[in-house]
Amino acid sequence: MIGLVLAAGAGRRLRPYTDMLPKALVPIGPDTTVLDLTLANYAAVGITDVAIVVGFAAAAIEARVTDLQQRYGVTLELIRNDKAEVWNNAYSLWCARDHLGSGAMLANGDTVHPASVQQALLDARGNNRRIILAVDTEKSLAEEEMKVICSEHAGVERITKLMDPATATGEYIGVTLIEPAAATDLAAALCKTWERDPHLYYEDAYQLLVDQGLRIDVAPIGTVDWVEIDNHADLTRAREIVCRS
Repeated sequence: MIGLVLAAGAGRRLRPYTDMLPKALVPIGPDTTVLDLTLANYAAVGITDVAIVVGFAAAAIEARVTDLQQRYGVTLELIRNDKAEVWNNAYSLWCARDHLGSGAMLANGDTVHPASVQQALLDARGNNRRIILAVDTEKSLAEEEMKVICSEHAGVERITKLMDPATATGEYIGVTLIEPAAATDLAAALCKTWERDPHLYYEDAYQLLVDQGLRIDVAPIGTVDWVEIDNHADLTRAREIVCRS
């Protein structure tokens, strides 16, 4: 199984930090970025082969590859998304489709979370589960979150931001375990999704799979400090989390 990081987006709401850097490289602590934390998380659970989808300011990540490999004991491969500044992340994940066949632990490049999230997904493997989403069932939800309705008997029934928060089971936090058996179906769903509308999210491809009858499971992450960094308030929260850890 490889680690996979989506780090291609421009992160315009974080300017001026993202004038020259992708969100994954915005500083969140002394000599620490989201990419640093994600690679450390992978290494902590024994995942040492990592592919990073790059696009906006790709050269900034490329310049750090050697240092990151030495620091975290990982081997890195960069996958280029040439439409990262104009299309959404369904296409970005599709760019990594050839890397899904051996199984992948996917993490968005803007999410600060502990390695216990990756471990929760690994612990949830088995019983023919093909795709497992890390879900926070504890926090209060609002309009912006990627919300999930799921049940033990059916798995994920709906995943979208466009949902009444009161009806949701929890929030998908941007980390997924993808088993090899799901690779072909997921790649096809991603292709259909971005072809339908290049501004859609990869979670829309998850919904397409659910609608086609493929079960997607969840792993609750418990009570942990985490944040998706979309804006300056989120960045402040991320820095507070890193300071406490």
